[in-house]
Amino acid sequence: MIREVKDFILHLRLHYQFFILSGGYLLGGLLADQMDTVQFWLQFFNVHVLLFGGATAFNSYWDKDEGPVGGLKNPPKMTTWMHKASLFFMFAGWLWSYTAGWAFFMIYGLSLLMFWLYSTPNARWKGHPILSLIAIGVSTGANSVLLGFWAAGGTLSAIIIFGAVGASLVLLSLYPVSQVYQSGEDRKRGDFTFFLKYGLTGVKRYFRFNYLIGLMMLSLCFAAFYELPAAALFITGLCSFVIIHRYVSGLEGAEIEYQKVMKIKFFASLSFVIFLMLANSIRYEWIGRTFLNNYF
Repeated sequence: MIREVKDFILHLRLHYQFFILSGGYLLGGLLADQMDTVQFWLQFFNVHVLLFGGATAFNSYWDKDEGPVGGLKNPPKMTTWMHKASLFFMFAGWLWSYTAGWAFFMIYGLSLLMFWLYSTPNARWKGHPILSLIAIGVSTGANSVLLGFWAAGGTLSAIIIFGAVGASLVLLSLYPVSQVYQSGEDRKRGDFTFFLKYGLTGVKRYFRFNYLIGLMMLSLCFAAFYELPAAALFITGLCSFVIIHRYVSGLEGAEIEYQKVMKIKFFASLSFVIFLMLANSIRYEWIGRTFLNNYF
């Protein structure tokens, strides 16, 4: 049983949630331009462990992958209780999310619904090239920004939604790349993914279009609040694009490339997360306040 619990924790892929998927939430906190620090970090745990972690485990239960998946090279087998545990995580988090307000509660619930539709055999949006993009774009893209925004205490406006869509496009730009190395198992399950429909050429074109359009939208949104950081974000984003594009353009679909792809995704996401952590720390004086509280 202890081994199975450890396997379930592995399927939460917490390093993936914290270092790759947390950028949207942190962006939302920065765009809120005010900060309820306690609520923000409590809901950070809720979103990335209970919602995202639970959804990842729920998806793993139905996928039953034997080969490498995002954030997990050798996924251990899942047992029946893990299905219920993954649902418990998500619904417990949804109940907790009510403490952050109705808007937060509703967006959290929408993400939960998207995750369920994405994975369950009753809908299996993951097996559709466009519906899968919608599910991921809404649940871990735009909604992640909105959840961070409302957890911090922000008031919604059109420019925030514009930025959330931009962040979603950047996130989605690399999403189909991992499908290249899961095509064998996808075919076994009957999942008709973006890669299976449009091929490697389509995946590369999709990356270029989504990343650049998303970066421009995100930078314009940022400029409405912070002009200098917006310029830094745009320049850094372009530099990242050049580096990532170099690797993506050279992909041929060989299994040996999988580790390279994961390193690319990790590099891109971690760079964004570090940038936002620094920006939030400076904007809301997290570092300064901690220092003052400890020493004065």
